[in-house]
Amino acid sequence: MDMLPGYERAVRECVPHALIVFDKFHIAQQLMRSVDTVRKDEARRLSEQDIDVLKKTKYIWLKNPENLTEGQRVRLSELEKLNLKVNRAYLLKEAFRHFWDYTYRANAEKYLDRWLWWATHSRLEPMRDFAWMIRRHKKEILNYFKVPITNASVEGMNRKAKVVSQRAYGYRTFGTFQLALYHVMGDLPMPETTHIFL
Repeated sequence: MDMLPGYERAVRECVPHALIVFDKFHIAQQLMRSVDTVRKDEARRLSEQDIDVLKKTKYIWLKNPENLTEGQRVRLSELEKLNLKVNRAYLLKEAFRHFWDYTYRANAEKYLDRWLWWATHSRLEPMRDFAWMIRRHKKEILNYFKVPITNASVEGMNRKAKVVSQRAYGYRTFGTFQLALYHVMGDLPMPETTHIFL
């Protein structure tokens, strides 16, 4: 599930024996926010000195290395030579990705403990805050290695539901909206009509 405190509180109250697994997509999303906060803070600090080196680099730091374009790869290699704080945050982000590669919980926990030490000693406040959040929810995050599930399918359905709703600019009744959802989620063919749109 998502890491929002309200969700966790509701589950603990209503289903106290449930095994809570925090979704790795939401954890990654929080990590990306922390990296971007480091980038924004450093860009602001450098712009006060009239240095525009971080302009238009947001997605270079947030993308996975294999998804970078050739131009972004070249720019990243240039930026890595400048000893920037955002580069340290980027390296921490990339190191955290390896946490999900583990198969056994004990090995994953050892790796996570090492990563938490690096992040809390990085002198990057947003990364330190993220690390403390991970430490507070360590048990629920490590539950992923007992039950490797994610919210990906639910998130995908939510995205489709939003698209269906926006396509019609809303529906007057829930029944009509429900019918449209069944149609799209079931991947049914569009009915033939007497009108032809060119």
